[in-house]
Amino acid sequence: MASRGILVVLAVTIFHFMLQLITILNRCHRFPGFVYQQARFSSDHKSIEIAVRPRKGSKAICSRCHQPAPGYDQLAERRFEFIPFWGFLVFLLYSMRRVDCRRCQAVVVEEVPWGDGKRTLTKAYMLFLARWARRLSWKETAEAFRTSWDKVFDAVEHVVTWGLEHRVLGQIDAIGVDEIQYARGHKYLTLVYQIDLGVTRLLWIGKERTIESFQGFFTAMGKDVISKIVFVCSDMWEPYLKLIREHCSEALHILDRFHIVANMNKALDNVRAEETSRMKREGRAPVLRKSRWLLLRRSENLGTDQHFRLRDLLRYNLKTVRAYLLKEAFQQLWEYNSPVWAGKFLDEWCRQTMRSRIEPMKKIARSLRNHRELILNYFRAQKLLSSGVVEGLNNKAKVTMRKSYGFRTYRVLELALYHSLGKLPEPDSTHDFF
Repeated sequence: MASRGILVVLAVTIFHFMLQLITILNRCHRFPGFVYQQARFSSDHKSIEIAVRPRKGSKAICSRCHQPAPGYDQLAERRFEFIPFWGFLVFLLYSMRRVDCRRCQAVVVEEVPWGDGKRTLTKAYMLFLARWARRLSWKETAEAFRTSWDKVFDAVEHVVTWGLEHRVLGQIDAIGVDEIQYARGHKYLTLVYQIDLGVTRLLWIGKERTIESFQGFFTAMGKDVISKIVFVCSDMWEPYLKLIREHCSEALHILDRFHIVANMNKALDNVRAEETSRMKREGRAPVLRKSRWLLLRRSENLGTDQHFRLRDLLRYNLKTVRAYLLKEAFQQLWEYNSPVWAGKFLDEWCRQTMRSRIEPMKKIARSLRNHRELILNYFRAQKLLSSGVVEGLNNKAKVTMRKSYGFRTYRVLELALYHSLGKLPEPDSTHDFF
């Protein structure tokens, strides 16, 4: 008798729990025309199943024209996975109706407000998973909510696709163009960011680093948006420069100062490596040994011991030392505010470098002369814009790729980057579950 009484109490408790669950759903996940009929545990007691039925007198909605249509028949029961509750998986059970739509002149399956086509996840659960997938890796998200990686992918794809279709580009004043390597074998992505003073976001992703790929950005954005761009930041890669001249002829094109400094560091490193090999062949003292980062780092970033070693190294009359002094002298360019005085300094620096007889540095000077006006545009823009913002966004993109532990396809990588950096709008939800 005691055990029977315990079972009765347990049954009543479960009954009240299920009623409360239906009450909660009616508060936060309610849709006109549908009723939560019953909630019960599954046979293995690992999940909760909630039966849904259409409200009496309500008409089904055609999934093509999104208008009410007369019913035709009813299909077998489908399961829609909902947000887990107290460690239990939750499923909505519903028998989809087919409608005989006169507008579409076809018999089609109805549209339900909690689902999206043939996807097995509810819209609320997809938004829930997608928000967590922005914080965790997709694998960790799947493990945390006892679902599969493929379902997390479906969730992110749904949210990103909706966001791209509903985003408002508005006025775009400044863009930054760059590329990042996403796989071995020189596989690159071309990334275009909006870098306005108040808005930074990923606008577009192109597969590979080609003229055809970058052309896709101008096609996707449209002439109206492109014509209003005021500033463009990029590196000195000629295909970028060519297309920017064609499509953004009125915009102020600013060359990326970070790539200029990187190219100069590369030239200095080449001088150091060549001179180190030559001194070794001639049997001279290896004074340049282990000096690579000593020379490439900014002097303010060196430690006390490194400062002393650098001071000793600068006493030698070496090509590497002269190249280093030219590199350090060039940093003064960025301290100017006037494009006129910056131009005079740049011209003088190039003149001295061309007389240095250090070929890698002379190559840099020729490149700077060829792109003189584009470099000075940085000062004409009052030093408000540079690709420093782009480099920061690129770092976030690399973190996204590292967090993924290697995406399997380009499509997955594209979705992840838009999801993390695109600042896309999200689908409307009946309740903010996360």
